[in-house]
Amino acid sequence: MNRRSFILNTALLGAAGALAPILSHAQVSQEPAPKGSRRFRLTQTYALKAPEGSDGAMQLWIPIPEDAAPFQSLRQLQWSGDAQQAYLASDNEFNAKTLLARWDDCKGPMNLKVEMLIETWDWEPARQGLLDGYQPPAQIQYPAELDIYLRASRHIQIDGIVKEYADRIIGSETNPLKQARLIHDWVAANMERDNSVIGCGTGDVGEILTSGKLYGKCTDMSSVFVALARAAGIPAREMFGIRLGRPGVLEPYSKTAFGSADENGNSNVTGGQHCRAQFYLAGFGWVPCDPADVTKMRLTENKKHADAGVQAVNDYLFGNWDMNWVGFNYGRDFLLDPQPEIGPLNNFGYPYAEADGDPLDYYDAAAFTYAYSSEEQA
Repeated sequence: MNRRSFILNTALLGAAGALAPILSHAQVSQEPAPKGSRRFRLTQTYALKAPEGSDGAMQLWIPIPEDAAPFQSLRQLQWSGDAQQAYLASDNEFNAKTLLARWDDCKGPMNLKVEMLIETWDWEPARQGLLDGYQPPAQIQYPAELDIYLRASRHIQIDGIVKEYADRIIGSETNPLKQARLIHDWVAANMERDNSVIGCGTGDVGEILTSGKLYGKCTDMSSVFVALARAAGIPAREMFGIRLGRPGVLEPYSKTAFGSADENGNSNVTGGQHCRAQFYLAGFGWVPCDPADVTKMRLTENKKHADAGVQAVNDYLFGNWDMNWVGFNYGRDFLLDPQPEIGPLNNFGYPYAEADGDPLDYYDAAAFTYAYSSEEQA
């Protein structure tokens, strides 16, 4: 398949803004670590190779984690390499943080090392009882900044068949929290994980529901949840990120479905990208959920949905996140400035590179080439 067609069909990411170029950078938060947190050092190495026949410059866009209370903090960021330019930016409608590196000659050496120190802590409003007895305000009004999480986009359709599904799933229920639970449970119970899908899936909700092929990977499940929630009038969004190591709360249910690490806390996370979902409750705020990992646990452990363990995971993942994971951004069907030649991007969960404007296949880490490793700190 032509590389440019591949990128257009699967949709990508990234860019940067006009900050002063530098070749190394360190950013350290001096805030004390939150109680009960986990700390991971995520190391990314890039040794880029241009496709045969490529000439001109190489540009590399790397998603950088958000500082997102109450579940994660980027405490340190540093990089080094032989790029002619490397700088941070977030000039886009989703404020997606980006590290952009540029090599003037894609035939020469192209190496970059990026290190991040990430603090996470479990986000558990449901487990803490904060959602118990939730009742929406008499008049639901959402802040203007949430408009972007209520509208449709290329891959997140909210009318037609999507609206029909949403209406059928929520029925006569009017409480937004209960509506979201009905949608979450429907996605978890009716969609199936398909490990043959490339990457995390494209998350084209209209195509999924119209075809009736209710399978895919995490972006597909999360996108269906988000689209159905928006169709019901509930602000919702995906967060694209990567697993960092072994699970915590969910480890008793599966040793591998939710991440893993060796006895020293080290993990190869090159292929650990994962997409989760959130929805917004008026008078409360954002609430986490992850129906996709219910389907992954079910497949990994070869269990039926009615199995007690699967149901326990399903209950936990509505309103809670086990934070052996870090989220990068919420970008979906969006433009960055300056933008890569491909134009609007489906999502920004993987690194992206262009050799003289020609995209590299970011799903193929060995050919790209990049490698990610994570070490959990004591």
